Amino acid sequence: MAKVATREAYGKTLAKLIVEKDNVIVLDADLTKSTKTIDAKNARADHHFNMGIAEGNMMSVAAGLAASNKVVYASSFAMFAAGRAFEQIRNSICYPNLNVKVCATHAGLTVGEDGASHQSVEDIALMRAIPNMKVFQPCDDIETAAIINAVYDIDGPCYVRLGRSGVERVNYEDYTFELGKGVILNKGEKVAIVATGMMVQEALGAKDLYEGNPTIVNMPTIKPIDTDLLIDLAKTHDVIVTIEEHSIIGGLGGAVVEALAEHNLCPVVCMGVNDTFGESGKPADLLKKYGLDSQAIANKVNTYL
Repeated sequence: MAKVATREAYGKTLAKLIVEKDNVIVLDADLTKSTKTIDAKNARADHHFNMGIAEGNMMSVAAGLAASNKVVYASSFAMFAAGRAFEQIRNSICYPNLNVKVCATHAGLTVGEDGASHQSVEDIALMRAIPNMKVFQPCDDIETAAIINAVYDIDGPCYVRLGRSGVERVNYEDYTFELGKGVILNKGEKVAIVATGMMVQEALGAKDLYEGNPTIVNMPTIKPIDTDLLIDLAKTHDVIVTIEEHSIIGGLGGAVVEALAEHNLCPVVCMGVNDTFGESGKPADLLKKYGLDSQAIANKVNTYL
């Protein structure tokens, strides 16, 4: 099957949701073709509004609509949605606990040639630090559709992190998303790999490069994190390795470490962007340079197997 970007799955799912649910409103910051909310606009133009290059204002409008009993999906690139509009998300959406779903595309290093200014590797840290905000990152098109539908029914603000590049499918058509639950994709021993987003594919892609059989877990919900699963992994494995296309500060790795800190069960090794900015380049080349491709993952994991 051809690779599908999670942003593309977002657009297709939103196009169905906006027709099925009369209270769904979609806002975009002059990036409808890139974020794929163009699909929703084409499906129901009177429920889609292009707010222009004004993300802060977009989030304030989203808050007003949500306060009027609408469920609002607000989209822009992750750098602008989480970064430029942070204050409005914090004060106008999360503080009053409103039903706004911030669906941010073009996250992480694999934005590619757009370079450091557009490669948001801090957005998870920003969003999960805000009270009332829930944080999600799907790994493929099926999981994206499940999460976009699920957040409609979740009361309160949600942040969904989506990618630009096409990714291979991991899940089956009968996949069911559960809020706050990780998914064990391979049951192994010694090392437990906990990955999120497209790093799930990279972890699975290293299968033939591992010198043993590590457990591989997909963690689509970063907040609230699956603490019960993490404790079980820590009790039954020698080490947990977290992998994310995000800074190792404040992202998935930080959430895992925080969840396990008081239990003192096993070491946690965090793989991600090491407190640096990205740069312009092909997505595959960037993953290799920053030590996040399948070979780099295997090299790290093999030291513990």
